Amino acid sequence: MSGTAAARAVRAIDERREDLVELSLAIHRDPEIAYQEHRAASRLADFLERAGFAVTRGYRGIETAYRGDASGTGPGPTVAILAEYDALNEIGHACGHNLMAMMGAAAAIGARAALAELPGRVAAIGTPAEEGGGGKVALLKAGGFDDVDAAMIVHPNSSRTLVGRHSLAANRATVEYFGRAAHGASQPEAGINALDGVLQLFNAINAMRQQLRPDARVMGIITAGGSAPNVIPDYAQARFSVRALDRAYQQEVLRRFTACAEGAARATGTEVRITVPEEAGYDNMVFSRPLAERWGTHMAALGHPPFDPKDDDRVGSTDMGNLMQVLPAIHPYVAISNDNIAGHSIAFREAAATELAHERALAAAKAMALTTIDLLGDPDLLRRARAEFEERRAGGIVKGR
Repeated sequence: MSGTAAARAVRAIDERREDLVELSLAIHRDPEIAYQEHRAASRLADFLERAGFAVTRGYRGIETAYRGDASGTGPGPTVAILAEYDALNEIGHACGHNLMAMMGAAAAIGARAALAELPGRVAAIGTPAEEGGGGKVALLKAGGFDDVDAAMIVHPNSSRTLVGRHSLAANRATVEYFGRAAHGASQPEAGINALDGVLQLFNAINAMRQQLRPDARVMGIITAGGSAPNVIPDYAQARFSVRALDRAYQQEVLRRFTACAEGAARATGTEVRITVPEEAGYDNMVFSRPLAERWGTHMAALGHPPFDPKDDDRVGSTDMGNLMQVLPAIHPYVAISNDNIAGHSIAFREAAATELAHERALAAAKAMALTTIDLLGDPDLLRRARAEFEERRAGGIVKGR
């Protein structure tokens, strides 16, 4: 990476700092949940158009996805800088996706500022519905990353900046039980209690947990269980998340979960329907070490040295894992607080709107822009990332395209 290109990238981000922070705060004030992020997507697409990107809205037929392209001096790799901008139901941006949106936009305009002396292309891709809706899964299926050589996104973290870490493979599941309604006092023998099916399922899951690996997670809530205490419910529903550290074991846990649901139906005389949406199936992350190390080097030079990730870190799930299964990609974390704050909490939501969070997020965006410039200008970096990916594909760690 030339010093001139790096300086241009950093300067481009610094010059738009106020606009970038306002973009983040506008999204934070106006939370929209999965696949309903019309205003956030429009704000981001407008921002990129004003910065000179050729923007496609409704990218690959997904209403709240977009893609902005900017080309360099000639043929070369395509590097995707991603953004997320969906919020959580009821508690808003308690995962800090407003910052992810800002970082994606900032890194994109920073990298674009250096394209006058670089080959290849920067693609700023807006990926909706990370919180369970699988926007990246849908974009992958629609060919939205077919021309991409490497991709990156940065996630807010509480108090530790990390070059990367693992995540849990996951599926969402909805389980419905169907019985027969009856008056619970005068005709209980005429009823078949659908809620009993749900309760027996929870009991079976609790028993199963004793024989699961420590990294497995089976979490659930009851979303429908009847309308009156004196009426035997003929319908009940529960929703679950089934997770584990790797996809193979997670699928085994999902099969056992399904057996629990079917067994509960047989035990209670109910009928059961189990729905596992394909787009809500998240693979575990396998980040590119050459790219992650380069991002970390830039973060250290910017005054924010990353911590080493720990193997026993407790983690969640993200559809970025699905993208990492098909191409070299990174998903680092930037600390937005000096205190340890739980994710998906009101405290995290409030932290995602602070001056400290924006200062550190903009540094992370600069590191993404500089890593993108390295990928476009240093063929050896992309070669090493591809070689590592192919080695992992041969070993069955990633799937490949």
